[in-house]
Amino acid sequence: MGVIDMLLLLLYIVAIGCSVFIIHSHRSYYQERFKVGVVSVFMLAMLFFLASYTFKMLIVLLMRSAVVFDFASQELSHWLLYGWTAAQIGTTAGLISLAWLTWRKRYDLFLFLRRVDKRGEDKVEQD
Repeated sequence: MGVIDMLLLLLYIVAIGCSVFIIHSHRSYYQERFKVGVVSVFMLAMLFFLASYTFKMLIVLLMRSAVVFDFASQELSHWLLYGWTAAQIGTTAGLISLAWLTWRKRYDLFLFLRRVDKRGEDKVEQD
């Protein structure tokens, strides 16, 4: 195992740790916003991107570990490739969403999960 291998494994672990820390730190925001029924689209896009990115880093950590610690197999490589593809789709979709919101300068878009009337009570919409 070379210096580059150790450095890459360390960097992947740090990236995963930072991403999980950011998601965990914003947990109270999401709990409050979902409870109220209104959440920022920009923050949802950020959460989606970070979750996909974390999954992608876990996949690449497993890929690199399989090579470094010699437990790679054809079947594992096959499944890791599917995982990598799914994670890449997620991170790209998250980045496209964030880029679009940034380009349009639409940081103030909110998703209303339920309507609240003026007295603060939930209003159920009927079809």
